[in-house]
Amino acid sequence: MTDVEVRPDVAAYLAELAARGAPPIDQLPVEIVRQAMRALGQAIDLPPVTLPVVRDLACPAPHGDIPLRLYDSEATRRGGPIILFFHGGGFVFGDLDSHDSFCRHLARRSGLPVLAVDYRLAPEHPFPAFAEDAETVARWVAGRPAALGFRPNGLITCGDSAGGHMAILVAQRLALQPAALPMLAQWAFYPFLGAGDDWPSIRDFADGYMLTRSAMDWFDQLLGRAPGDPRYNLLLGPVPPTPLLIQTAGLDPLRDPARHYADLVRAHGARVTYVEAPGMIHGYVNMRAALPSAQQDIEECLAAGLALLPADTAV
Repeated sequence: MTDVEVRPDVAAYLAELAARGAPPIDQLPVEIVRQAMRALGQAIDLPPVTLPVVRDLACPAPHGDIPLRLYDSEATRRGGPIILFFHGGGFVFGDLDSHDSFCRHLARRSGLPVLAVDYRLAPEHPFPAFAEDAETVARWVAGRPAALGFRPNGLITCGDSAGGHMAILVAQRLALQPAALPMLAQWAFYPFLGAGDDWPSIRDFADGYMLTRSAMDWFDQLLGRAPGDPRYNLLLGPVPPTPLLIQTAGLDPLRDPARHYADLVRAHGARVTYVEAPGMIHGYVNMRAALPSAQQDIEECLAAGLALLPADTAV
């Protein structure tokens, strides 16, 4: 591997992690990993901003309700677009609380309501449970249920890592069978594409840069790898016309498949904005206290995402 740029705050944080000597997550029981990630998130992310609307609700589904959390910087709202947010965590950990601070920031920065989705996790609920939940929520929201308290007129999907996968997946699924509302944009932070391991970034950043190759294999084993299913390998899915924003981290194993997907969508004629955060590692959207420089990357990404929306979008 050639020399790579590592930002000072990233280098300091990686050195701190190495000094702790904690065992890799793929060597721990799942519940211990979940507990550790909850505690870590509280220590390395910024405090949550106050919003007039932070309200839990639920989407009905065949297996039972899917927990949701609505965020809004406006106390009352008639309509407009809504952001559906899917959290990262390898499809194994993460919940409504793990990305609460980021969702609050997203709502305030965008001026749009954000609906976070607490989808089913592996290994208790292997593939394709997350895909079913993501599509179910999107179609439920498109039906403009009274529980929202306003009538959305378009969908924006957003997520990080595993959640970025779901943001793209929902756009693909709704391209195959449109919902009652249009897809306006898809915003994916360092998404997992499920596109195999033969990528330079996976080889170059297999160890020492937060997300490791062994952790990726562990996530896959718990989820249930399905390389031939387009809900897992997004390169096999349809290419929707929905405008796409992808932001990757320069030191992320997932960088190259995401970059390739951006090129693929662009080649099909859709609007694409691809932004790379040089010297940054995977997982930065809820590591803003530990990695202060990530905040500027997030601001640039959200500005680019808002620029992809139709000119007559009501914000």
